[in-house]
Amino acid sequence: MRVGFIGLGSQGAPMARRIVESGYPTTLWARRAASLEAFADTDAGTAESPAALARASDLVCLCVVSDDDVEEIIGGENGVLAGLAPGGIIAVHSTVHPDTCRRLAQRAGAQGISVIDAPVSGGGPAAAAGRLLVMLGGDTEAVQRCRPVIETYADPAVHLGGVGSGQVTKLLNNLLFTANLGSAASALALGEALGVAADRLAEVVTRGSANSFALNSIQGSGGTLDRLAGLAGTLLQKDVRLITDLADRADAAPGAVLDAADAALTTMGHPR
Repeated sequence: MRVGFIGLGSQGAPMARRIVESGYPTTLWARRAASLEAFADTDAGTAESPAALARASDLVCLCVVSDDDVEEIIGGENGVLAGLAPGGIIAVHSTVHPDTCRRLAQRAGAQGISVIDAPVSGGGPAAAAGRLLVMLGGDTEAVQRCRPVIETYADPAVHLGGVGSGQVTKLLNNLLFTANLGSAASALALGEALGVAADRLAEVVTRGSANSFALNSIQGSGGTLDRLAGLAGTLLQKDVRLITDLADRADAAPGAVLDAADAALTTMGHPR
């Protein structure tokens, strides 16, 4: 399978490198030449536009930031859909609104092209180690065709259902993570108020039944949400807004998890 990769940021670059080093013929495109320079020591080729990249690919992977980025790179006379042949596949690794992927799947389907949504979790180090968690949504046949490529950087890669289900799952994961951040931070603060040092409380909790990834993230960031707010506050705010929109449209009550997430976002200075 010939692979095209767009979105060579801190997470996308190691994903692309894993694909290249696994022997797949790979073509890259980036807005900034500096992003491509890091691949000068590999066999990866480069393209002058997303359309040119798509013409050289059977699978195009997108790991860009926003819904608008996805739309821009896919559409237009120089976009991916202008170059990808029938039978091709687009994998959206970005965390975006599920409807963005569903609309894209409709447009692409008219050209005989499949779309899978494949948001990721784990960051650059996990990608470099081949241990990203990838949440897959889309047609089973398309997912299976892509799986060998995806498994160069993913373990596990979980197929969750139709197009959009990967995005819904990622948003739910981030909602719960945000809620857990708020709960962990408030527990540490309560401990301080009751005379137990936060670092000592965290030492105990990380060895007990209340341990969580969120608590470890707080401890690794100085013991409060301040540093995490700067690193991830805006992205978590976006994801909580997206999942809340989905819940409202489905007339589904998020319950306590949204209350806790809202409290965390407010504490981080990024209220929903």
